[in-house]
Amino acid sequence: MDRQKQVASLSRQMLNKVPEITLYFWIIKILCTTVGETAADFLNINLSLGLTGTTLVMGALLIIMLFFQFRARKYIPGVYWLAVVLISIVGTLITDNLTDNLGVSLITTTIVFGIALLATFSVWHKSEKTLSIHQINTEKREGFYWLAILFTFALGTAAGDLVAEKFDLGYLVSALIFAGLIALITVAYKVFKLNAVLAFWLAYILTRPLGASIGDYLSQSHDDGGLGLGTVGTSALFLIAILITVIYLTVTKKDISTSKNISIPA
Repeated sequence: MDRQKQVASLSRQMLNKVPEITLYFWIIKILCTTVGETAADFLNINLSLGLTGTTLVMGALLIIMLFFQFRARKYIPGVYWLAVVLISIVGTLITDNLTDNLGVSLITTTIVFGIALLATFSVWHKSEKTLSIHQINTEKREGFYWLAILFTFALGTAAGDLVAEKFDLGYLVSALIFAGLIALITVAYKVFKLNAVLAFWLAYILTRPLGASIGDYLSQSHDDGGLGLGTVGTSALFLIAILITVIYLTVTKKDISTSKNISIPA
């Protein structure tokens, strides 16, 4: 009986479903967060879908993409990063719906999503005894992982808008602030041996408002403190950059995890 349980447990495991944390990972992550900001604005405003319509369309696409991500037996760059792009857009739209449609303040949304993320981490760690993304090799861990990512995008959107708009610091200054915080975390990890898992998730959260601030700075008009490239041009530019990088990683396999995980039996 114990042997059957062991086999059943092993059958649910898979190769690590997320990429290795390399420079390429952070580059694509920031590109995805920027697209999440500009694409949401493009669909909502330029295509006149409205927040509700855009949320429904992107939410449906995200569910479809996550279905293929969960069905995969290993990390597939194209599938994984498309899911990240879509969840970035949906995370942005969740915050925008709360603030624009329901009138919830940015301070409140920042606090609420911060608590939601901490609760996710707490339940995840209590259940799995680890928050390491080097061990996303079961469906349960993958579920916790994507839920945490959704909340990081929603939290990052709220925090980024809070700093850039509510505190009226502007998009460029906001981007520099978040980039500086990420640099401090990097130094704390490299020099002062900050816990690797904590350092990763702190940097991951901060890349969202960093990418959003960059996206707004590039796309917004000069009168609003931006460079005036527009949401179409900015989204296209970053999507092309993501595509090129993902193709490169697919060919070179430079971000394939080297950890020894158990594959799903055929």
